Order: sequence, then structure tokens, then C-alpha cells
Amino acid sequence: MPVKQNIPFNSGTFFITFTCYQWLHLIDKTAGYDIVYKWFDHLKSKGHYINGYVIMPNHVHALISFVNTGQSINNIVGNGKRFMAYDLVESLEQRGEGDLLNILSSNIESKRKENKKQHNVWELSFDWKVCLSKEFTWQKLDYIHNNPCVGKWQLADNPKEYLHSSAKYYLTGEQGVYPVTNIMEMLDVDFKGGWQ
Repeated sequence: MPVKQNIPFNSGTFFITFTCYQWLHLIDKTAGYDIVYKWFDHLKSKGHYINGYVIMPNHVHALISFVNTGQSINNIVGNGKRFMAYDLVESLEQRGEGDLLNILSSNIESKRKENKKQHNVWELSFDWKVCLSKEFTWQKLDYIHNNPCVGKWQLADNPKEYLHSSAKYYLTGEQGVYPVTNIMEMLDVDFKGGWQ
């Protein structure tokens, strides 16, 4: 999957955001939260760390510490988006969401059609920020955890009440639906260009 800019690092802690096509609420519509957790499981199986996350109805924010596996972070995230897209489309098909599937299959770039792409599930790019300081990293965790409670969302009164987030762990010490590795443990991991 293309991104606005190639990540010039092979490892480290990153704040990653990716969004459903046209900001459609595809994750909520398919109850696709487990699809994202499945990707997190895959990342963990390769030695990466999930340090924080929130899965919103139409986008995902995650704090992920990538170890150097020889594969670029761009490819790791791009491949994850692709496999999650397959599962989300399958779920939409099973739910009979023909109108949504038609939206996702329209406006596919000709080059991508040649590569057999049938649906735009995610926006093509994803956003990333490297976390090089504790202050910046905690700022991003706070942003992630407060996301369901602010603006138009109002999905929970308190961050720890939102089910699909790591806020409960960071606020109470008790793991939520998906277990994460405390960001402070990353201080002991030797990431090139890591925290200061």
C-alpha cells in the first residue's frame, strides 16, 4: 500500500493511523474489531509490540514498537491493511451490504485494477510519527485514549470505558479486551534511533 512518505527507519516505536475509505464506518458496520486484533496478533508473532491502540468505527490509531525483521515498516503496515481489507469485505458480503460494497468497488485506480484490486477499503496512505521521546509518546497515548470521548464521537464518558482501547490498562493497570505491552518496557529494547 502506498504511503505519503516512506518510513526511513527499520525499527522503533511509531504512532500509526489508518482510515477507512471515505471515512466510512466499515469497522463498526462489520463489527470488525476482531479483524484488527487479528492483525495485532500477527504483529506480535513476528516480535513486534502493541503498546497502545484505539479502534474507532472508521479508523485505527496504534502505538506499535517494531523490531527490525528485515521488512520495511511501510510493507508491514501495508500488508496488514490488505489482509484486514479482505476480512472486512468478506464480512460485508456475509451481511448483505451490497450498497457499501458498490461504493468500495467504484473509483479504483486503473493500475490497481490491473493488480486485481476489487475494493477500496482503506484510504491509500497511512499516517505515522516516530516516537523519539517519552513526552511525545505519552502525548500520543493520551490522544489515542481520549479519541472516543471527544468531538463528534462521544462513544464513552471516560476513556477507560471504551472497550476497543488500551486506555483501561494505562488508567487502571488492568488489561482490557486486547493485552498490550506497557510503553515503559520499550526503554529496555534496543531500537536504533530509540527514545531519549
